[in-house]
Amino acid sequence: MDRVVVQEEDFDLSKEYARLGESPSIGAVVTFVGKVRDFNLGDNVLGLHLQHYPQMTEKALHEICTLARSRWPLDKVTVIHRVGDLDIADQIVLVGVSSAHREAAFSACEFIMDYLKTKAPFWKKERLSNASRWIESRESDQESMQRW
Repeated sequence: MDRVVVQEEDFDLSKEYARLGESPSIGAVVTFVGKVRDFNLGDNVLGLHLQHYPQMTEKALHEICTLARSRWPLDKVTVIHRVGDLDIADQIVLVGVSSAHREAAFSACEFIMDYLKTKAPFWKKERLSNASRWIESRESDQESMQRW
């Protein structure tokens, strides 16, 4: 069962973790939480603004989860991505995967995050001390995705 949510509100990692691991057949739960950091490209960052196209975004996230399921035996998958204005240290994204085996859970979680960084239609604008800038796609993100 996949849980895909795009929201402005923060998420509770402990609740999401409990949901992922509630089945007695689960042997592994792997989670990744991305947070707003205070630097990028040599500049001090004050926060982020994230935008998206609601129906396009949810569809893309579901497709990424479906693709992960086609590669690994997964029980539950959770992707929660926040939008709107975020401050330093705020949680941006949660990717959580449960499976009977750790290899599947680790690989699927990393796969989903790599695909999310390159295929999900989100636009990020950094707030700097004296300006703002849109974040461009990184070559390193494309390279990470290519290994899959």
